[in-house]
Amino acid sequence: MIVNLPFVSGVLGGALMGAGAFVIVREALPASPALAPALRRLHQAAPAGLAAGPRRDLDWLGGLSRWLRPPTRDLALLGRTPEQYALSLLIAGGSGLAAPVLLTVIFQLFGLGIPFFVPVIASLGLAAIAAFIAHRDVLSKADRARREFSRAVCTYLDLVALQLTAAHGPVQALENAAAICDGWVFERIRSALRMAQLQMHSPWEELRELSEEIGVPELGDVGAIMQSSGTEGAQVHETLRARADSLRDQIRTDNLARAEAVTGRLDVPGAMLVFVLMGFVLYPFLTRV
Repeated sequence: MIVNLPFVSGVLGGALMGAGAFVIVREALPASPALAPALRRLHQAAPAGLAAGPRRDLDWLGGLSRWLRPPTRDLALLGRTPEQYALSLLIAGGSGLAAPVLLTVIFQLFGLGIPFFVPVIASLGLAAIAAFIAHRDVLSKADRARREFSRAVCTYLDLVALQLTAAHGPVQALENAAAICDGWVFERIRSALRMAQLQMHSPWEELRELSEEIGVPELGDVGAIMQSSGTEGAQVHETLRARADSLRDQIRTDNLARAEAVTGRLDVPGAMLVFVLMGFVLYPFLTRV
């Protein structure tokens, strides 16, 4: 197969120049204010964690995102939309698809002929691998964020119990405890409490909805405990402290299990190193036999 190198180089160069000109013109144009995400957050047309970002620009990815069946809870925890998830997979897959083609063009420029089926198979395989890596990256980031959220909930439980001990009401205790600490976890909790205040909902119901949305059941436990305090007037500060202690024990157990799993994986390269050293020791004796 004869490849017309000047034609291929011209096509690639023209495509890159056109893409660069499009990006420059698009960024130079003034952007309109994104009012739709704010209205969706106020009226709960979409979950609060998913409403942020330029969703209107990614509406054309709605069908693809539904076909990919994105991990909605993980995306809600990370504050991403399904459209952004689909775009990240498209970018990763496109990068993997284009890399072997560019390498083939470079090889052709140096006079190294490569059969046509090699870059095709390599492009498809690398695109699938890159998309899978992007998907696993989302899952791993969500797993780390969920563990961080659970640790923050322990602190939140203790703070709410202290607020109740100081003779504050259940609603005020939830709001004051969330206002004390910084960080993205407490910002999500404060946003949920503000949403409950704006929509005239009970804050414990909003916390339970947020826990179901992002897949953190520990936050739902806070809502369930505080509901008994708000509706029945029960003294729940001891229950909150007990739940915080049990959650710390659970987190400690999970960390130990994860550390043991990592240690177990380290045994494999250690055993391989021992076999290599034994080979170096036994090689002189085996050569003399």
